[in-house]
Amino acid sequence: MSQDELFDIFDEHMIVIGTDTRQNVHKHGYWHQTFHCWICDRSGDGEPLILLQLRHPDKDTFPGYLDISCAGHLLAGETPEDGVRELEEELGVTAKLQDLVYSGHVQQEYVTEQLKDRECTHIYIYECSKPLEEYVFQKSEISGLFQCTVKEYMDLIRGGVTAVTMQGVLYEEQQDELRRVSRLVTAEDITPQSSQYYEVLFRALADYVGDL
Repeated sequence: MSQDELFDIFDEHMIVIGTDTRQNVHKHGYWHQTFHCWICDRSGDGEPLILLQLRHPDKDTFPGYLDISCAGHLLAGETPEDGVRELEEELGVTAKLQDLVYSGHVQQEYVTEQLKDRECTHIYIYECSKPLEEYVFQKSEISGLFQCTVKEYMDLIRGGVTAVTMQGVLYEEQQDELRRVSRLVTAEDITPQSSQYYEVLFRALADYVGDL
């Protein structure tokens, strides 16, 4: 991840107004595009599962939080469809665009004294039955992977339950190996999204698994 990467930048109506570096985009709060892909698995005997990544403790924002299965910025000249490359880069998953289901887009802002992050986020759903241990994830960015049922995840975010036990794998850097773990997760352990974002995502998840 280079601070000199070029992004297309937009006005608040998502009309292109130029390009600038990652550093300047986040310094000045220019609107830019991101790709979010939520990976689901309904290959088992139980309810469909959803995958979350554990952000590396060295990340600039929300270190150690559970996050979207796969996410990344779109570079200058890229379209939302080009974001499929993030699956390979972050998780070692080779996917075809036609296998992803486009759910919609949402404009979100995250502003602090150090960062002005204004994103137009394109949301996708992708079905993958790969066991957690078989994901080849980017260990400089991701510390582990966790799963719970789609219903548990939605209930947790909606406040229907206070905590959910997730199964996962953690990367142990000193031993250079993956370890199976269980973790009790609250909504505060998950990177926050806007209510509009969850509205789009939950509608897509409901379509995926049926009426929840």
